[in-house]
Amino acid sequence: MPVGWELLRSSCNCERGTVPPANERRVFLQAGSDGESIGNCPFSQRLFMILWLKGVVFSVTTVDLKRKPADLQNLAPGTHPPFITYNGEVKTDVNKIEEFLEDVLAPPKYLKLSPKHPESNTAGMDIFAKFSAFIKNSRPEANEALERGLLKTLQKLDEYLNSPLPDEIDENSMEDITVSTRKFLDGNEMTLADCNLLPKLHIVKVVAKKYRNFEIPKEMTGVWRYLTNAYSRDEFTNTCPGDKEIEIAYSDVAKRLTK
Repeated sequence: MPVGWELLRSSCNCERGTVPPANERRVFLQAGSDGESIGNCPFSQRLFMILWLKGVVFSVTTVDLKRKPADLQNLAPGTHPPFITYNGEVKTDVNKIEEFLEDVLAPPKYLKLSPKHPESNTAGMDIFAKFSAFIKNSRPEANEALERGLLKTLQKLDEYLNSPLPDEIDENSMEDITVSTRKFLDGNEMTLADCNLLPKLHIVKVVAKKYRNFEIPKEMTGVWRYLTNAYSRDEFTNTCPGDKEIEIAYSDVAKRLTK
């Protein structure tokens, strides 16, 4: 982890002390099945990725939802992780936290993470909904149509990732760029759009394989290039729950196909 990051895996277990004061810069993330490690929560990973990419010093606390201490309830009543405390303020809405961090942690000290191309914000936006319908379905007769729906949204993402962005095309070049080689949605660096999509796309990959024996087709070269590049970055891999943790989280959600 970057210098200054502190992962307090046990800070929110009832048996271990109390929650730190709200005047610290701290991000609270959902804990895994062991009550300590990073759990399956794409919204938690989204915030963690943003903070990591910004390079700002935050302490990280994983929260065991089964044993949430009273002082955490007082800090953010009725709220589940993720949320942050920032210089005395508690912020709980993920979208508003993202906007706040982009506004407050701004250049020149911190990176700007907003995509340059508006289309990057909406690329792949339907995938998780189609995946959820697919994985929660228990009727064999509906499975094929739901799988096609998921494939269609993945294909749209693949087409976007393989379509060159305007800044990849050199009007003075003699060569026509027909297929993009960029690493991420908006270019070769991660943006807010990736922080939103990548955690969900990884869940789709892991859970669909485990419970439906479904794999993202190898022909979707843009999607696989995108995932491979994400897996090479600490900002993604070190904020991501383990595959087993994701599988456990979906063990009751993924429905068996029964007649």
